[in-house]
Amino acid sequence: MNLAAYACDPALSRGRRIPEPVAPTRSDFQRDRDRIVHSTAFRRLVYKTQVFLNHEGDLFRTRLTHSLEVAQLGRSIARTLQLNEDLVEAIALAHDLGHTPFGHAGQDALNACLKNHNPHSAGFEHNLQSLRVVDALEERYPDYDGLNLTFETREGILKHCSKRNARHIEAREPGGVARRFVEQPGHEPAWRQPSLEAQLANLADEIAYNAHDMDDGVRSGLLSLEQLEDVPLFSRYRRETLAVHPRLQGRRLLFETIRRMLSAQVYDVIDATGRALQQAAPADVQAVRQHAGLVCFSDQMALQSTSLKRFLLQNLYRHPQVTQTTQAAQQVVRDLFEAYMADPAQMPQAHIDRFDSSDSPQAAGAKPERVVADYIAGMTDRFAGKEHERLKGHAVFPA
Repeated sequence: MNLAAYACDPALSRGRRIPEPVAPTRSDFQRDRDRIVHSTAFRRLVYKTQVFLNHEGDLFRTRLTHSLEVAQLGRSIARTLQLNEDLVEAIALAHDLGHTPFGHAGQDALNACLKNHNPHSAGFEHNLQSLRVVDALEERYPDYDGLNLTFETREGILKHCSKRNARHIEAREPGGVARRFVEQPGHEPAWRQPSLEAQLANLADEIAYNAHDMDDGVRSGLLSLEQLEDVPLFSRYRRETLAVHPRLQGRRLLFETIRRMLSAQVYDVIDATGRALQQAAPADVQAVRQHAGLVCFSDQMALQSTSLKRFLLQNLYRHPQVTQTTQAAQQVVRDLFEAYMADPAQMPQAHIDRFDSSDSPQAAGAKPERVVADYIAGMTDRFAGKEHERLKGHAVFPA
């Protein structure tokens, strides 16, 4: 692997929280990727949804297929920019491990449940939960909780973090993955950005979900090709497609348009990031962290991407049919939280055994409400629906 000086070299990794011998045939980032793929949380992603819930159709994206698409886009860009493909892939595959059932609807409901239960609660953050999964909640190895991933992979997983939660993590791991979110009084942050690989995984996430939400929106019948004509980024490549294939229509027209759109965004990121790197000339990974974000779109593409996100928010995510399903999903999460808090014995004993008086975001033991949140967050859409039916006596979603 021919890496640039500013790429993450596994031989120079900041390492794992618990030291381990180097594998004979794999780099540390490759081992991280493999551990993520073999984790229980990763398998659950196949039944966790993006926009459309699991019962609404077999061909809509799930968190698993989304993560694979992010990894594919990220690796393609990383290869050209001479970044570490394995690290980008590991971050991409792990970035949604902490997502709740029912997509963002479940996350919002669980966040509200925690804050309603305790006004001083830090609430629920899916990026922090993803880190919590790989640091504490996975149970695979005899000598430690979690997956014991490298600093660089964990840094990329923690894409966002509130200052309150960052301070909790920093107290347990000084100078660790949360340092960039913690402001030191009278001082600049020790660093401002994660690695280029983490920045790339983040942008690949945006590119992937914008494209596949359009596809799923049309497949669902909630969006039409005519509506998408209002999106400059889509309409440009639809016209380009029809200029080459004037008789193309239906799904082939949609697929070819999205393919061209994705290619254009990938090449734009490569060109814009290449220019930013040339101008900044970071000598190494730490110089990258001290700089403003370097993985980016061009100004024009950034505006077009923002326009697409705005269109999807107004026409898909807030569509009455999606909203109706979202409200039902949030009620399921609220009911589950209330039921488990009122009677923890409804949960498996292994979760009850984790009850503790502490409230550290990274501790294996936690207050009951945090354990309940961990249990609900780990559910698939399907299991959450079945649990709700068991506890409440009626099905919210059709079988």
